[in-house]
Amino acid sequence: MDNTWPSPTGQQPLALGADLVMHATTKYLGGHSDLLGGAVIARTADDFFERLRAIQRIGGAAPSPFDCWLLLRSIRTLPYRMRAHSEHAQRVAEFLTTHPAIETVHYPGLPTHPGHTIARRQMRQYGGMLSIQVRGGAEAAIRVAGRVKLFTQATSLGGVESLIEHRASVEGPHTTTPANLLRISVGLEHPDDLIDDLAQALGA
Repeated sequence: MDNTWPSPTGQQPLALGADLVMHATTKYLGGHSDLLGGAVIARTADDFFERLRAIQRIGGAAPSPFDCWLLLRSIRTLPYRMRAHSEHAQRVAEFLTTHPAIETVHYPGLPTHPGHTIARRQMRQYGGMLSIQVRGGAEAAIRVAGRVKLFTQATSLGGVESLIEHRASVEGPHTTTPANLLRISVGLEHPDDLIDDLAQALGA
């Protein structure tokens, strides 16, 4: 299971029965957009896991000492950062559900989300990622992304800064992502400031 989005503080997949859990340490575990890495955690050191370890050794997939230091530095603040990411994203998502320019808000912390019941049972917090579908199609969504001032238009997540992107443009002509969808990574800025920025970008 890929547990990059909720992070270990939001969900414990091994306790839910997963055999292998992956994390992009580049994202929330690193948290400062300044390192590249990944991790695989196994329930047991069985033959399959040893095959993965062999691939890692043979392929040289080991992080540099400095990247390890950056990751250790960041893990110390992970619970506090994830709490803020999740609380801010919840606030932003709740605001967007009330905005007339928004067609749909996708966030598991909302009771209207189809996976909310499962998320509430399995997760301690709902993470900092959400997506919205803007009324008016692709042009309206791109216009919103272009009008924000506090958010940065970029393809990433998990850093202290808030990001927004028009996914269909990033994925290209064969994407199945809705043309009016914007993906938002909510950072550590004050949620009132993020809400004000989205409100002015949406024209309210």
